[in-house]
Amino acid sequence: MTQPVCRATTLLLLIAVLSSPPVLSERGHKKVVHVSEDESGAVVVQTAPGKVVTHRGGTIILPCRYHYDVSAHDPAEIRLKWTKVMDPMSFVDVFVAMGKERRAFGSYRGRTALQEDGAGDASLIIRNVTLQDYGRYECEVTDELEDDTGMVKLDLEGVIFPYHPRLGRYTLNFHEAQEACLAQDGILASYDQLHKAWLEGMDWCNAGWLEDGSVQYPISRPRDECGRKDTPVGVRTYGYRHKDDERYDAFCFTSNLNGKVYFLKTYRKLSYPEALQACKKNGAKVAKVGQLYAAWKTQLLDKCEAGWVEDGSIRYPIVNPRARCGGQEPGVRNLGFPDKKYKLFGVYCYKKAGEGSPKKGSEGSPKKASEGSAKKASEGSPKKGSEGSPKKAGEGPPKKGSEGPPKKAGEGSPKKGSEGSPKKAGEGPPKKASEGSPKKAGEGPPKKASEEPGKGRPLQV
Repeated sequence: MTQPVCRATTLLLLIAVLSSPPVLSERGHKKVVHVSEDESGAVVVQTAPGKVVTHRGGTIILPCRYHYDVSAHDPAEIRLKWTKVMDPMSFVDVFVAMGKERRAFGSYRGRTALQEDGAGDASLIIRNVTLQDYGRYECEVTDELEDDTGMVKLDLEGVIFPYHPRLGRYTLNFHEAQEACLAQDGILASYDQLHKAWLEGMDWCNAGWLEDGSVQYPISRPRDECGRKDTPVGVRTYGYRHKDDERYDAFCFTSNLNGKVYFLKTYRKLSYPEALQACKKNGAKVAKVGQLYAAWKTQLLDKCEAGWVEDGSIRYPIVNPRARCGGQEPGVRNLGFPDKKYKLFGVYCYKKAGEGSPKKGSEGSPKKASEGSAKKASEGSPKKGSEGSPKKAGEGPPKKGSEGPPKKAGEGSPKKGSEGSPKKAGEGPPKKASEGSPKKAGEGPPKKASEEPGKGRPLQV
C-alpha cells in the first residue's frame, strides 16, 4: 500500500527570490530559503516573500523553479504557464511552454523567453521592460494530475507625480485618470509606490486615484488646510470609489527614459504653437510631464527656466534649490496652464536615444522674417549662466519661497519628494474633515481606521 503512495507524482514549486546575478550585485543581499522534509521524505521548499526590481527598458528574470518525480513523468508532459495578476480574479496570459513548444502573448511577444538553466527551471526572462509590466506574476506548473503555483512581484524604479489637467483639480474619473497618466508618459501609481514616496517625504494635499481604484493622498506635515493639524501623518484614504461617477486628481508613476529631456535655448520666448515647432525643428518633441519628472529624478535635470511641456502647462525642474528658483525643496515646479497663444516661455524638449544629440541653442528657434540673428536685450533672450536671474512678470520662475501661485496661509513649502508643485488660488486643499482627510461637498468622511498609522506610518487598507 505504501509503494503507490511513494510513486505518486508530487509537483513542488519553488519561487526563487534570488534574482539574476546583475540584480544581486546591485542589491547586495539575498533572501533566506528554508528547506525541510515531510514524513514521506519528499523535499518541501518554502521561500521568504520577495520581489525583483528593474527599470523601464531593462531586462529582468522572474525566478521560478519546480521539482517532480523524474522516474514517473516525462518532462515533455510538464506545462509551464506565466500569467499577470490584474485583479484578484483577473489574469492576463504572458507565456506558455510545453515540451519544445513556446508561445508568448500580447505585448510580451518578442520580449519573453524561459531561462531554462537546468532541470526544473521555469524562470521567465523579460526584456525591454515597460511601465505596464509592473505588477504581480503567477508561475504555474502542471502535469496530468497535479499543478502548483507561485507568485513573483516585479517592481520598477521611478518617480510618482501628482497630476490634474487644464480643467482643474478633481475633474477626472478613474478611466480618465488612467488616460491622463498614459498621455503624460506614466501609469496610475500603486499603493506601494505612493507609500514609498510618502516615506521619502512626499506631501500632497489633493486626493488622487491609484491603480486599484482607491483614492488616497500622502501627508507628511499635518495642517489645518489638509484635514486638521492634530491628525497623524500617513497615506490617508477615501477607500475604493465609484470609477465612473466620482472625480479626483491622479497619482501617476513613471520610470527611466530611453532618451533625454533638455531645455531648448532660443533667441526669444515662445508661444505654445511656436514651442511645438521649435522642438520639431530640433529633431525632438515637446517633453511630457512624466518625462520631465523622470529627467529630474533619474538624470538630475536642474534648470531654473520656466518652460512649456506637452500638456500646455509651465514647469521647471530643480535638484539644487537656490534663490529665485521657487523655494527650498527639490522638485518640479508648476506654474499652471497659461494662455497658449499669447503667453511666452521657453520649452522643454524630449529626444529619443539614437536620434542624435540636441542641436545648439540657435537651431530650431522660430524667427520672424524681419528679424536678424541678433536680438535686443529686452526681448528676453536667455544668457549663459543666467539660471535664477530675474525674469519678466509672469514669464519666469517665482521668487524665493514660492513655488508658483500663492499658497494659503500656514501651508509652507512641500517636503522632498512632494514634487514641489503648489496649487493655484482656488485650487487649495480639500475641506476640513473630522478624520483628517479632505472631502468633496456632500461626501462622508473616510473610515477612521484607515487614517491612523502605527508608529508614524499609515495603516494599509
